Amino acid sequence: MSDFTIKVRRYQPESGDPAYYQAFDVELDPTLSVLDGLLQARDRDDGSLAVRCSCRAAICGSCGVKVNGQSTLACKTRLEDAQAIANKMAGDSLEGNAPIVIEPMGNMSVIKDLITDMESTHWEKFRRVTPWLIPDGAPPEREYIVSQEAMVDVTQAVACIQCGACVSACLSLEADPDFIGPAALAKAYRFVGDPRDGRTTERLFDLANDPHGIYDCTHCFSCVEACPKGVAPMDQIMRLRRIAGHDHEIDDLNNGRRHELAFAKNIERYGTLDESLLLQESYAPGVKAKLKPTPAAIKGLLSSLPTAVRGIRTGKMRSLKKLIPGIHPKLPGDSQKRVRAIYAHSEAHREELNLYVLGEDE
Repeated sequence: MSDFTIKVRRYQPESGDPAYYQAFDVELDPTLSVLDGLLQARDRDDGSLAVRCSCRAAICGSCGVKVNGQSTLACKTRLEDAQAIANKMAGDSLEGNAPIVIEPMGNMSVIKDLITDMESTHWEKFRRVTPWLIPDGAPPEREYIVSQEAMVDVTQAVACIQCGACVSACLSLEADPDFIGPAALAKAYRFVGDPRDGRTTERLFDLANDPHGIYDCTHCFSCVEACPKGVAPMDQIMRLRRIAGHDHEIDDLNNGRRHELAFAKNIERYGTLDESLLLQESYAPGVKAKLKPTPAAIKGLLSSLPTAVRGIRTGKMRSLKKLIPGIHPKLPGDSQKRVRAIYAHSEAHREELNLYVLGEDE
């Protein structure tokens, strides 16, 4: 047995008092979970401590919390691992063990202590993507038959247990609460990638043109790191983007597809990113569009000026030369040539791997 100190964020909205932290000393085997520590604290010290849990086996997704600032499942996080991270965060000057800090999930309103309102932030957005199959045509006489190869593509998204850890960790949701969110968009891909669904184009058009849809993701990888089941929601969002822009050629109102094409063209041509060309190609691709830009392109370019000014001020654009198309700092040696070669190879060998299901022969 080992002694651990868990520092829990407590909050009761109906009391009118602000949130506070309360420390509990627990005595458990280091291999047991943070959830076990919370339940012991509730049983022995304070029966009013509110925590949501059910299966205690990382299946139901009920016990989502933040442990040492990281969104995770309390039942899947071992006390010894949480203690090691807490000590590392505290630094070398610490004497003894640092407390393991446990907080409610982020981007959600708190009902009490570690219990958050999943309805308003998670399930409402989940329903937004129409999370059910919409077959096309008359139903078959028996069941729908789908090949194993076709279903492998959606296996990763199907593995989601709706714990909300990715929603809690999402930086885009923190900046834009109206963002549909990683969990809902991962579920959207589960049906877009299903050959039985007959509304793929409509789904993609809807999510691409929603200002809070697939192009609102900043691909920060926070949801990938937080997901306890390997769903990698950001990967599913990137798949939605690829199918919408590349396969269906949906020119969305958010300029997402044109921005991605401009980015790829930039790397293909220079081997490194030229921010000055990126803006121009995003809103006015090609010579003709630049000579005679549309009103929408002019509006988009003008609206981007504050971002460009901030880039110069913060050093992202370190030289005024970078404002001149084609003139920008080069990578050392033949690095740009090598990047261009990598890009050409990837275009010639476009292949998507599902990392969730791997055959023995692969």
